[in-house]
Amino acid sequence: MVDFHEDPGPGSGRRAARADFLSDAPRLSLNGRWRFRLSGTAEGTGPSLPDPALDDTGWETIRVPSHWVLEGHDRPLYTNTAYPFPIDPPHLPDGNPTGDYRLHFDLPEDWPEDWPEDRPEDRPGGRAVLRFQGVDSCGTVWLNGSLLGHSKGSRLPFEFEVTGLVRPRGNLLAVRVHRWSSGSYLEDQDMWWLPGIFRDVELLARPSGGIDDFTVHASYDAAEGCGTLLVTADAPGLVEIPELGLAVATGEQVTVPAVEPWSAERPRLYRGTLSAAGETIDLPIGFRTVEIAGGRLLINGSPVLFRGVNRHEHHPERGRALDRDTMIRDIVLMKQHNVNAVRTAHYPPHPEFLRLCDEYGLWVVDECDIETHGFIYAGWAGNPPAEPMWRDALLDRAQRMVERDKNHPSVVVWSLGNESGSGPAFGDIERWIRARDPGRPLHYERDPSYRHSDFHSLMYPSLDDLERIGRREEDPPDGVAPGSADDVRRRGLPFLLCEYAHAMGNGPGSLADYQAILESYERFCGAFVWEWIDHGLTGHDALGRPYFRHGGDIDHQPNGGRYCLDGLLFPDRTPSPGLAELRKAIEPVGIAVDVVAGEVVVANKHDLIDLGHLEFRWRVEVDGTPSEGGGVLPVPVCGPRETVRVPLPEVAVRPLEGETWITIEAALATATRWAPAGHVVAFTQSRLGATPHRRRTPSPTVLAAPQPADGLESDAPGGGGGLRLGGAVFDRRSGRLVGLHGVELDGPVLDVWRAPTENDRGQGPRNALAADWEAVGLDRFLHRTAALERPDDRTLVVRGRSGPATRTLGFRTAYTWQWRDGGLHLRIEAEPVGDWHDTAYGHLNVSPPRMGARFALPGGYTDVTWFGRGPGESYADSRDAARVGRFALAIDALQTPYVVPQENGNHVETRWLELSGPGLPALRVDGEPHLDFTARRWTGEALQAAGRAHDLRDSGRVWLNLDHGQQGLGSASCGPALPERYRLPARRYSWSMTLTTFKEIS
Repeated sequence: MVDFHEDPGPGSGRRAARADFLSDAPRLSLNGRWRFRLSGTAEGTGPSLPDPALDDTGWETIRVPSHWVLEGHDRPLYTNTAYPFPIDPPHLPDGNPTGDYRLHFDLPEDWPEDWPEDRPEDRPGGRAVLRFQGVDSCGTVWLNGSLLGHSKGSRLPFEFEVTGLVRPRGNLLAVRVHRWSSGSYLEDQDMWWLPGIFRDVELLARPSGGIDDFTVHASYDAAEGCGTLLVTADAPGLVEIPELGLAVATGEQVTVPAVEPWSAERPRLYRGTLSAAGETIDLPIGFRTVEIAGGRLLINGSPVLFRGVNRHEHHPERGRALDRDTMIRDIVLMKQHNVNAVRTAHYPPHPEFLRLCDEYGLWVVDECDIETHGFIYAGWAGNPPAEPMWRDALLDRAQRMVERDKNHPSVVVWSLGNESGSGPAFGDIERWIRARDPGRPLHYERDPSYRHSDFHSLMYPSLDDLERIGRREEDPPDGVAPGSADDVRRRGLPFLLCEYAHAMGNGPGSLADYQAILESYERFCGAFVWEWIDHGLTGHDALGRPYFRHGGDIDHQPNGGRYCLDGLLFPDRTPSPGLAELRKAIEPVGIAVDVVAGEVVVANKHDLIDLGHLEFRWRVEVDGTPSEGGGVLPVPVCGPRETVRVPLPEVAVRPLEGETWITIEAALATATRWAPAGHVVAFTQSRLGATPHRRRTPSPTVLAAPQPADGLESDAPGGGGGLRLGGAVFDRRSGRLVGLHGVELDGPVLDVWRAPTENDRGQGPRNALAADWEAVGLDRFLHRTAALERPDDRTLVVRGRSGPATRTLGFRTAYTWQWRDGGLHLRIEAEPVGDWHDTAYGHLNVSPPRMGARFALPGGYTDVTWFGRGPGESYADSRDAARVGRFALAIDALQTPYVVPQENGNHVETRWLELSGPGLPALRVDGEPHLDFTARRWTGEALQAAGRAHDLRDSGRVWLNLDHGQQGLGSASCGPALPERYRLPARRYSWSMTLTTFKEIS
């Protein structure tokens, strides 16, 4: 039996690559249950696999399309950059799991007649083509015992001519799939290794003399407002577009006056047909032109800005075997969150996804299935793009991508691949694509010369570096001399930020900062967040509890651990707080309130359409409660990238008593296919007037404060002989608050720790903040009460020190309590002491992740109401999506279920909050003026120790943090260090609050 898996060539026996299209010609889906047997070596089940006489009734069955490692056979493996086999190209280990597939099938009764192979004169005029949309990583195919050939390039289709081989009944299709092949050296993307027949398998009836391949050229002249259409094909055909009154032959170019262009903002498709030899082919036409001129990317004559995401195909149960409904769900979520572009990282997607992008409207950077990242461990020695033996395989992948996807208007950029170093093969790919499809620019990021790219491109620059790039003042890449031809050419290119804002765990931060820079310089044509979805796979622990697996859950080395959990969606496609923040940062309408001028400034950030599809509505709230007024703001016509000014409504400028905010929203005026009418596209809030925030007396009944005779001792329940201030009782030794009007409390203790986020853990020694925190003991503070002072009968000062064992660093603390106006006022002062810089671990210059105070409350509290930012979590560099208002949530609903437990649920700029629960007095806290708060049923230490969400247990208490603040989130899990302005330096801090208890009025 022929063994192809170590051959570095791309395949054998295959038909030429061609466009993907839908038509009314018969098509037989071969998806379903196939016979399957897995073997441990490349020999599979042996040479009898294609033999129709082989009895396979004892074999197991498997779903096609699928990955066998997700169907109970072997195991999925995850690596980020490393190959899971020795770098010994093109060879693979003897242990190479190989799946043998067999399908017995008949043709439907109405299938066009075939003909005897030995009697071509009796042919009735039909042909048959067998198509595989995706096989990972190498598939060898037999039909009815005849070898058809093999193919590599897992995320690309391949076809075989089977005319004369397929029978009306009793067909046997046999496929041998190798987990590893020479093609695996070209597919080292950051993702799970998932072998199998994972995309559709189809038998296509093709009419003799019909069109097998065609190319649509549909350009748009923005100056004249007209389109040009030319459809070329490999056989004569008729192009008809009834809406345009067109009926022209293939090869005939026509000018179409007054045509509406296609764009991601308004995806105008003209539905047509291409007919030949009795077949009618669907022909959706989108007129658009892509060009680079003056150092800018222009589409339809206008500069565009991609507000994009990188998208791997992923489903927690099916891996990359996605169905159409899942694709639609992704696209709808993207559109609803203001995403207008997708980079198909790092391979061409299922063709249905691109059809949907045409229909819903997304710009697409279509990326070739090439990545050789693992050669970094060989110092790039032997890297395939630099080695002649790989040229054909690399070029084949680019050709198959371009030919398949060339007719999609949504595809506006070809990407040559990802993280594959440099080499002559990229020059070959560039020249071939430019000759075949000159109407789209090319992107490749990793070659420092950028000779094969129409864009300058980088991954994960800092904000400062991005600013320099915008000014075209960036330092040249390593190996490029300043002032050289390559340096000069690169500075003249538009810049495409192909990856930024690594969305791993809680984060990313600084999205608004990045977007502000991207919108400030004409050089930028957009950016793509890494990435769309967490790659968690469904699993169950020993107790049957479900969870999402990551690479570290698989007993295999090497593995990339939890690095695959780096998306804006959780694995089940629940949006994360990071996606909400991105939606706000990239909203396509800027709205600002100029209170002094009494105007609303509306900036249209769309590139190609006006704001006629939106309705602007406003409302006013006082202390988080709706006030009088509200309605529609009459915004005049505002063209793309234009700004208009609208008077503020009169009711919004009248002075009101309390903290007054106006909210203005831009919402869809009519329903679209991706959202209903009223869907909010953009919003702003602005504070009106200058009424200062005041501590509000709770409307329910405030509990009266019992006063012991001397004002100090108490024998009341919960008092335990402690110190008393009004209704508050303190422990005589520690000075901690232990009771307030009968509510048992414990605290506060100084809290400088948070359960590290993935971005806190960072990547590399300079970005690993959490490692520095742990090195100096910020996670293990111990506390000492130094003195309790009583300046007067309504004041208690508790002085102390907090710090870790073995270290001199820490904070000297003073908690000043005062009973006044029926509430307990607290001022916290924390002064750094000891060595925060030069330690035994080097010059770490550590800064605490949190400056806060933690209280333990009764576990019976169930709900929180607050006035501040919400309802979602917010942090110093991720807060814009959280509105100012009054919100109410269950304590359990305040938690964000990150796949790997970590800091979550913080809320910045909280004016006041109230905790309530059955049978308990409500507890209210007023910030002076603001606090950060978190409330959960476990401590930060328990949160850090948990490996899974189901490891977190109700401690029987509610742990409430009332903080000066936390540091920002950043995206250092793969990106720059957290900017200094979002850190908390080791300095003196002071913050205040008032605690009150009261009975709820039922």
